[in-house]
Amino acid sequence: MDDKRILILGVGNILLTDEGFGVRAVEYLETHYRWPEQVRLMDGGTQGLMLMPELLECDFLVVLDVVLGPEAPGTVYLLEGEDLRKSLSFRDSMHQTDLLDTLITCHLAGHRPEAVVIGLQPFDYKTMQVGLSPQAQALLPGFCRKAVEEMARRGIVAEARTDQC
Repeated sequence: MDDKRILILGVGNILLTDEGFGVRAVEYLETHYRWPEQVRLMDGGTQGLMLMPELLECDFLVVLDVVLGPEAPGTVYLLEGEDLRKSLSFRDSMHQTDLLDTLITCHLAGHRPEAVVIGLQPFDYKTMQVGLSPQAQALLPGFCRKAVEEMARRGIVAEARTDQC
């Protein structure tokens, strides 16, 4: 993936406890890892179609998010292909952003990046409070390690920063 432009996008609403997990994960990855030059990390919040210019400029998109799936809170999901379509439907999306619609719009505009979602089943996504639940906060470093391992498996290799702990 040396020649591909890669965007690691954390999405979610930081005002609703674990709903902000994707945003906190991208912040963690930016602080604790050094990334290759072609990798960009971004807080996508709940911007939806406003993210289209960034998506049009990347070839591979890694979305960090929370996912409402059938498993217990704390479960980590890797979604791609047809699973991406199911998981990012209105039924399972944790916030107003419908990323799938944005990707379809990018396709209609002539460039749809390959996409994968790495998501966490939330513990609390209804309480209006800035900050993750204690359980999600405790899982953040491990989640990020899994995300880094998944990206390395795809040829996107990050180095742990030795000046951060």
